[in-house]
Amino acid sequence: MSTLINGGQSKSDSNSQLTPMSRQSVIELGVEALNEAGSESICKVCIKYGGSCCIGCRHLVNGLGCTTRNTSCTAWLCGYLKFVLYATSQHEQWNEFWKQVPGQSYREDDTPAYFTVEKSLDMRTSRKLGEALGADLQELATKHREPGYIPMLRDKIDYNIDRLNHCKHDPRRRARTEKNIRTLSSPFHRFHNALQEYHQRIGESE
Repeated sequence: MSTLINGGQSKSDSNSQLTPMSRQSVIELGVEALNEAGSESICKVCIKYGGSCCIGCRHLVNGLGCTTRNTSCTAWLCGYLKFVLYATSQHEQWNEFWKQVPGQSYREDDTPAYFTVEKSLDMRTSRKLGEALGADLQELATKHREPGYIPMLRDKIDYNIDRLNHCKHDPRRRARTEKNIRTLSSPFHRFHNALQEYHQRIGESE
């Protein structure tokens, strides 16, 4: 499924003019994009095996989940969600969009009610990718009984994807980092099959 998320602005116009946005609208855009990428299937496995990103947050209520959405937590991605966007060549676009949103902090924000953005969030996502990765993670958690395996793998992927931002002009270091990501993600067989189908669909639609 392809999803255009741009606050009503066409892609051709997104770099030529400022678009008024509201704090609430960007939160909804971000949540929608992650839902379309199948984030729920990934999060439920992480939470099950001790990897909840929200542990200790004062806005988290048992049985209800998050009670106060903010721009900071919406923009933030764990290693697995970064990997989904990295694998579909959309991670950089995600980061560039959220850099425009002011007032982000840790688990809260001071984002004004209204502001303007220049770049849109124009993402092609597929829920099947997140579902496939979630199934892979569940299988890995069953095979690897040691406590904390799923969060540990998540953090290693997170570290290496973040590292790519610091070696854009160092081809050898970048190649090593990309190899690390391929190695860490090699057990994601369902995901890689879904990714191949995703690229085929995208190619056919262009």
